[in-house]
Amino acid sequence: MNSVLARSVGTLAQKLRDLPRDVKRLLILTADLIMMPAAFWCAAVLKTESFTPEVVSTLWLYPTTSLLALPVFTYFGLHRVIVRFVSTSTLKAILTAVLISVVAFSLLANVFLGVGLSIGLLCLYGIFASLFVAGSRFAVRGLLRSRDSSRIRVAIYGAGQAGAQLAASLMGSEKFRPVAFFDEMRSLHGSAANGLQVYSTDNLPQVVDELDISKILLALPSVSRRRRQEIIASLEHLPVHIKIMPELADLVSGATQIDDLRDVDVNDLLDRETVPPNESLLRQCLEHKVVMVTGAGGSIGSELCRQIVSKRPQKLILFENNELALYSIDQELNRAKQFMQADYEIIPLLGCVRDRARLKDIMSIYGVNTVYHAAAYKHVPVVEGNIISGTVNNVMGTYNCALAAIDANVERFVLVSTDKAVNPTNVMGATKRLAEIILQGLDERDSKTRFCMVRFGNVLASSGSVVLLFRKQIKYGGPVTVTHPEIIRYFMTIPEAAQLVIQAGAMGQGGDVFLLDMGKPVRIDDLARRMVHLMGRTVMDEENPDGDIEIRYSGLRPAEKLYEELLIGNRVMGTEHPKIMRAQEKSLPWEKIEKILQRIQHSAQTFDVEGMLNVLSVAVEEYSPDKYIVDQVWKARRHREVAAEVTPISSVKRKN
Repeated sequence: MNSVLARSVGTLAQKLRDLPRDVKRLLILTADLIMMPAAFWCAAVLKTESFTPEVVSTLWLYPTTSLLALPVFTYFGLHRVIVRFVSTSTLKAILTAVLISVVAFSLLANVFLGVGLSIGLLCLYGIFASLFVAGSRFAVRGLLRSRDSSRIRVAIYGAGQAGAQLAASLMGSEKFRPVAFFDEMRSLHGSAANGLQVYSTDNLPQVVDELDISKILLALPSVSRRRRQEIIASLEHLPVHIKIMPELADLVSGATQIDDLRDVDVNDLLDRETVPPNESLLRQCLEHKVVMVTGAGGSIGSELCRQIVSKRPQKLILFENNELALYSIDQELNRAKQFMQADYEIIPLLGCVRDRARLKDIMSIYGVNTVYHAAAYKHVPVVEGNIISGTVNNVMGTYNCALAAIDANVERFVLVSTDKAVNPTNVMGATKRLAEIILQGLDERDSKTRFCMVRFGNVLASSGSVVLLFRKQIKYGGPVTVTHPEIIRYFMTIPEAAQLVIQAGAMGQGGDVFLLDMGKPVRIDDLARRMVHLMGRTVMDEENPDGDIEIRYSGLRPAEKLYEELLIGNRVMGTEHPKIMRAQEKSLPWEKIEKILQRIQHSAQTFDVEGMLNVLSVAVEEYSPDKYIVDQVWKARRHREVAAEVTPISSVKRKN
């Protein structure tokens, strides 16, 4: 019986929601025209204690109540209010409108027409009118929100102004149904906000269980990152999905809305406080300058572009090999340009960093002052499986770009490097270290162009980020794949990394290797487990065989390290920025670098994978190739001779 009634109510609510807006307003207007005379009749019955009060004989009074109320209600917009969103402010408007209409009715009846209605009757009329008009709207609101079975029951952590606004916004949501507030302030406990009770955070587990809460929404936009981390840690053990309201700065700027909720990400879990950027360093190489970014459509390259345009360059040249990526970042930056009403020029150019002539033409024609070289193949397994292409792009691409910068008299050239260049165990890391060595060698040739490198670890939400992979795996029910239970990584947000790259580049004197302070390393296994808990799931393991998500260890990938480093040796100095350090690292004589470059070109032309690995091991003394080659084409060629999926190296010449 209850299920039949619930379905009937749900059907009625859906039919009401589907009505055209004009029809809904007409229904509200009709209801008010009926309820005002009904309220007057109820007041007369209660006053005279008779269902046939004397005032009934004055029938013209009944339509008069509606005629007087209609313009007042219209003035206060009571017929324009969306019923699903009625709130305390709507109630105030109703009470005010009813009071004015009652006073107008009293003046008309008693002063102008001499009917002689008593004060008691008029007060009762006002009370009944308020109950009917307000009650009808709140009743319909309750009916329209009767789809509770399909709405997710959520609690809001933080009963302040932001929490109240979030609750009001979600009241009319088709997806969420707020059922409670949690707050640490004792004075609020037991009170109500927007009709929802405020509970103590000490009672979280019991209330979550009793109210069947599925999600907790953090409405604390102004708290510090460290405090937010503490709150998230206190909620991890609960079987709920945690979502976060946007930060105050984003709300004030209009970049996000109050109900633009997002999942907890690694940035919320990192024990890391950002340092405000040094504005003079940010502007030094950007303001009124012609700036070029290679790999402008990539994760780091695109964020560099966003930071650059905020400092009003003269021109920004977007150099990208991927047409779609170039189109996307060009469209985004032009929208930002229109919003800021800026006058800088954005120039999107297709090209490859291996094309020195193209690069020289661009830098010379536009008079480029600063180059940020972010173009590279960065995914370790992909580069490991494409050794020739990866080496040519990362090494020869950097070399050609640097030579073009010298020929075009570019003032500064900043290479975006990686922590994988330190004691590399893979081709990607070795190629990035060799790119650093090449720039160090070019700088020692007394070039007018200042070369420097900025080395840092993983950035959050970049393409191929483990965070995005984990979130997708959890969403689809697992398993979550971790390569090794002890693997650790450093993490930094993309905006912070881009800002630090720009600031480090401004400090470069020539040949500098800058290291970014990456904070504390994160154990990837712990990260995976925390993300499972914070997305409202449980980990399936020996202690909890009935859990939701399995953590599966897939083993280290070819040439993957358990941990990353930022420094070769121990010679490091501080800089004027607390998050940027300067390393003193040895380079190679230019004569030796030239021979290495020649051997790389020869190996690429002859597709000599073994020779390429040997060149890298000679150029980067910390690098020793893995005993297995996993280059895809090389394996396919050798497969004809040796029927093995992965073939051991038998002929790679070791270091001279």
